[in-house]
Amino acid sequence: LVRRKSDFNLFIEKAISRISSVLRDNLSEALKKLKITSTDSTADSLEGCLDCLLQALAQNNTETSEKIQKSGVLQVFASLLTPQSSCTAKVANIIAEVARNEFMRNPCVDAGLIPPLVQLLNCKDQEVLLQTGRALGNICYDSHEGRNAVDHAGGAHIVVDHLRSLCSKTDPASEKLLTVFCGMLMNYSNENDTLQSQLINMGVIPTLVKLLGIHCQNAALTEMCLVAFGNLAELESSKEQFAYTNIAEELVKLFKKQIEHDKKEMIFEVLAPLAENDVIKLQLVEAGLVECLLEIVQKTVDSDKEDDIAELKTASDLMVLLLLGDESMQKLFEGGKGSVFQRVLSWIPSNSHQLQLAGALAIANFARNDGNCIHMVDNGIVQKLMDLLDRHVEDGNVTVQHAALSALRNLAIPVVNKAKMLSAGVAEAVLKFLRSEMPPVQFKLLGTLRMLIDAQACFSSTCLKKVTTFLLCCWLRHHVAEAAEQLGKNVKLVERLVEWCEAKDHAGVMGESNRLLSALIRHSKSKDVIRTIVQSGGIKHLVTMATSEHVIMQNEALVALALIAALELVTAEKDLENAQLVQILHRLLSDDRSAPEIKYNSMVLICALIGSEPLQKEVQSMAFLEVISKLRSHENKTVAQQASLTEQRLAVES
Repeated sequence: LVRRKSDFNLFIEKAISRISSVLRDNLSEALKKLKITSTDSTADSLEGCLDCLLQALAQNNTETSEKIQKSGVLQVFASLLTPQSSCTAKVANIIAEVARNEFMRNPCVDAGLIPPLVQLLNCKDQEVLLQTGRALGNICYDSHEGRNAVDHAGGAHIVVDHLRSLCSKTDPASEKLLTVFCGMLMNYSNENDTLQSQLINMGVIPTLVKLLGIHCQNAALTEMCLVAFGNLAELESSKEQFAYTNIAEELVKLFKKQIEHDKKEMIFEVLAPLAENDVIKLQLVEAGLVECLLEIVQKTVDSDKEDDIAELKTASDLMVLLLLGDESMQKLFEGGKGSVFQRVLSWIPSNSHQLQLAGALAIANFARNDGNCIHMVDNGIVQKLMDLLDRHVEDGNVTVQHAALSALRNLAIPVVNKAKMLSAGVAEAVLKFLRSEMPPVQFKLLGTLRMLIDAQACFSSTCLKKVTTFLLCCWLRHHVAEAAEQLGKNVKLVERLVEWCEAKDHAGVMGESNRLLSALIRHSKSKDVIRTIVQSGGIKHLVTMATSEHVIMQNEALVALALIAALELVTAEKDLENAQLVQILHRLLSDDRSAPEIKYNSMVLICALIGSEPLQKEVQSMAFLEVISKLRSHENKTVAQQASLTEQRLAVES
């Protein structure tokens, strides 16, 4: 039995070898004949030669393509691509097969095949159009030269016109042609912003969206539309066009039908870039995408399958993205009573890191207006976030830490939330992450602490007309001041801030550290806090902060330095002198570009500094009177008035 099997295998091998030999001989003969008969396209042997080439390509595409290239027949094909010839479709088919090989695409361009192929796009014969579309699409695939040649020949315009005219036809032949043309445009524009913009300007997007709606039952055409959308959706100009179509409705409708992971993934890849547009975000929410995403989360949350884990991540990430739009976010919040909001809350105590992350980021997005923040704090969200942070203190998930701190920072912005959050122990919970070496966590930690003690945006003057509101404001300011003093006397915190003030590789962390250092002084107005900061070496950083390119940071630094000079000048005197504060103030006052508030606070600080003998000598040595006298005529009245007062003070001291 074994012998018979061996004999049979040998027979098959010999048969294949004989067939291959015949095909090679036939191919060589066909290539020779093509050169001879190319001048007479009506020759009987022409069609047989082309059939032979197609058979050889089907047998071994790469080897056959190499022989076609070496034979010089590519140049012959250019003359055979005529609408009148009965062989045109076969020639285009051969070119399409040859161009499947990367090494053959440039030779096809060099052989001058693109112009006659593009001319064939005007043909009425569906088979010719089909094979021509395939040939052009394959030549364009990952080929800069191929795309340029098709662009110069005007091929894209003709294909877009075909898509428009064929769009509503649902017969198999038309759908096959539509699929090929979509594929051709996809290859033509892939990873090429210029060509993508060109297609967008031609108005291809509404046509593709219409195609998706009409041919949603055709899997191949649908898939090609999705890939084309994925190519185009990255450009901002495309999102504006998509927003005027019913793309959201069509994609959600298509998504609901999908069972296979790969198909869902394709739709996700289109949804993600489109959902960056606020108008489309709202359209997707109204089309029911959120319900689909929540359903996916529910089905995959406990699964350990690789596909399910990937789907859970994609669905929850997209959910967070939808909440970045103000209108879509408010629609889903529904005054804090929406089912979507409630479902998102349930993600935070989940055992899935992905859902914990998405839940915290979703809360951070919901917390983008004061009303939402106040509602969430009143309903216990702070404790949920602190519990989440507690689970990630030791060797925790950095992305979850960052997201939870982001949510707490946003929640701390409304002034009425600050006291409640401080009473709940948020500052203590946040300080547990002082040891973190991860800049994103450091940045959010600093921002959260600064927001908790920032009482500047207390209440508007109209609100202060009510005595109860005024008293509440005073109480809140007092509560926040106490917290600022407590934090400012925390040596470990202040030393860490001073260390981070030098984090030149992480501008965000460095900036937030400086701002928090300043805020501790400004909001506590405490001598103990100032002494702690002086002893920790923080003065030089506040002086450097006064030279920031950001006016708000300059101003915060100057106010903090003025408080230091007013409350603890003797303690800080040496550090202020070493940091060359007086020279910096002279520069700020002399610079015409300095904002009015910078000039005003610089003069207030000068008046405070002359209480120190060494600093006063520096002020006198730098001819401040000349600079300040010019400011008496400043267009800002407050600056002008302060200049007069400062001039008088300097004159007396001199």
